[in-house]
Amino acid sequence: MEKSTNSVGDGGIRLSQIKLEYNLSKINPKLGYFDNIIREFFFQKTLILNKWGIKEIAIIVLATVSFILGAWDIGIGELSGGGDYNRYGIFGENSGFLQVSDWTLMLSLLSLICWLGMIFSLWSEYPIMRENLAYLLVGSFAVQYGYMSSHAGNPSFPFDSQITDFGAIILGNLVLFFLSIIVVHRAVRETRDIHVQERHAHPDPRVVEEAWEDHSLRAWDVEMGVLILMLNVMSWAGTHAVAGRMNIESEELNYLLILLYVISGILSVFLLLVIIWFPHFMLGSAEERIQSVRAREVAGETVKKKPTVQQGRCPICNIETSAKKYSSGKIEIKCTEIDCRGKGNIGEKCGKCGKIIPTRIECRSCNSNTPVESHFSDEETW
Repeated sequence: MEKSTNSVGDGGIRLSQIKLEYNLSKINPKLGYFDNIIREFFFQKTLILNKWGIKEIAIIVLATVSFILGAWDIGIGELSGGGDYNRYGIFGENSGFLQVSDWTLMLSLLSLICWLGMIFSLWSEYPIMRENLAYLLVGSFAVQYGYMSSHAGNPSFPFDSQITDFGAIILGNLVLFFLSIIVVHRAVRETRDIHVQERHAHPDPRVVEEAWEDHSLRAWDVEMGVLILMLNVMSWAGTHAVAGRMNIESEELNYLLILLYVISGILSVFLLLVIIWFPHFMLGSAEERIQSVRAREVAGETVKKKPTVQQGRCPICNIETSAKKYSSGKIEIKCTEIDCRGKGNIGEKCGKCGKIIPTRIECRSCNSNTPVESHFSDEETW
């Protein structure tokens, strides 16, 4: 990989500056889409290495510790021994939670404290993504509850299962899909669109195109999909290890399931952190909150439309001219003074030489001299 001009260390690097040493499009032009995704992954990796600090590391450490403490059973035997299935629940004198061994209860409470610390850290560090964080957490809990419900009826799920056993998992994934894709994904993309249209508007379309490239979310889309997959793996592995602990003959297999649960859980938290952090990093200094266009309309906010620019054309030969008309109604042309490369609105002073911008323009193709207003079609809607 190589990057251009700006130093990564000062945080000034942009996605449009990232260049790949080898492009898959050389093999097949249709693979160019994957080149863009790889560029964005490299861009995110560069940002993470240079932007993440003690706060992000603390969030991942808290998540790692919470998973290990919640799944630790070596030397205790509470999980592997099966426990007393006649006692269940959290509240009450006879609840199963209060009947576990002292070590298990202590580790469970410490795990819960770490979980609350991690969620509070995400909530406080990324304020414009709070609403979307809540949606993702609700979706993840829905998937976990779905696997617990399915294993309650069949501890060996998905083996020896009936169609009805998949109902709770399908419902949980539908909730997760709706909240993550329809709500969070849409809110982030539409806020990104409004941000680029309003804060990166420029007369030069090349500058606007570069701004769209710098705010691309292709890799973020992939990470959202992988998060959904990892949440399913984590939920199944953890639930299966607990529900089938009395049916699994090999203790090593049970510990492999717990290890899979811990690894997939840590990956899920890492992806969740990236999904929350990246939009905040991209838009956090300019946006108060990340919402969809519809949510903004319901809140009574006006959503500005994308500024439009009409390119002038000679009314005689229909060749494009330097005149441009903006949605505000102003018309801009290049200054006609010799050795001046400035431009400005007709009838106003040039931004460089101070001369008045003329109201007529000469076509470079047919040499006709016509009013600038005639270079724009009356049929154009602004």
